[in-house]
Amino acid sequence: MPTGEVKWFNDAKGYGFIAVEGGEDVFVHFTAIVGEGYRSLNEGDQVEFEIVSDSKGPRAENVMVTRSAEPGF
Repeated sequence: MPTGEVKWFNDAKGYGFIAVEGGEDVFVHFTAIVGEGYRSLNEGDQVEFEIVSDSKGPRAENVMVTRSAEPGF
């Protein structure tokens, strides 16, 4: 499963990008984040995810935070 770091995530719009070492950035939508309730990511979060491709390019699915950038989480 690929890993990466959240480059940025806009809570208001519900999407952002994950930086993948040695590859291009991957689009992520809040619906792809594993969890219940309010789902969001923080800049700098370390994540694992699956990559799927569509007409717009690669996007992340089944995104799981492995290390939070927020202290105390």
